[in-house]
This record gives sequence, C-alpha cells and structure tokens, in this order.
Amino acid sequence: MTTVNAMAKPLPPGIEETLAIEEELKRLIIEALSLETTPEEIDAEAPLFGDGLGLDSIDALEISLVVSKAYGVQLRSDDAQNHRIFASLRSLAAHVAAQRLR
Repeated sequence: MTTVNAMAKPLPPGIEETLAIEEELKRLIIEALSLETTPEEIDAEAPLFGDGLGLDSIDALEISLVVSKAYGVQLRSDDAQNHRIFASLRSLAAHVAAQRLR
C-alpha cells in the first residue's frame, strides 16, 4: 500500500508543465546549438550566459527561434524583461509556460 505524506506541500500551479518544458528545452537547445552535452548535464538553475552554460547573444537568437517554433511564444530582442527571462533555463521555461496559458 502506498502512503501519501500528509505534510507534503502541493506543487505550485503550473510547476509540472514548467518542469516538462525545462526538459524539452534542454533537448531543443542542445540540438539547435549543436552543444556537446546531455540534458542531464544542464543545470536548470545555472545561468544560460557567461559562467553557466556559456551561451552568447547569437545563441539567444537561436533559442528564441526554437521557442517560437516549438511553443508559439515570441521572445523579442527589445523586451525589457529579457535579462530575467534568459537568466536560466528554469526562468525561460517558466516564462514559456506562463505565456502559453494566456
């Protein structure tokens, strides 16, 4: 018999979708950017640029195209929130999930 921990906190709304998008984005980014890594090696909370995954502005454009094709979510280069959206894979996935709910 499986028991459920009554003290366990419920997951925040949309977290399951965000986590699924994270996994999809890992694969899409690896493929689009021809990265020599595996999805398991990508830390969802690490920075995408600089010291994290080490991406650059050209990579951001490629990611924007992949996100647009896969999810129908437009990421604009002049968006003031880009620093927050592209901070990590997790923040990008959360943004995509939020935009898809609209």
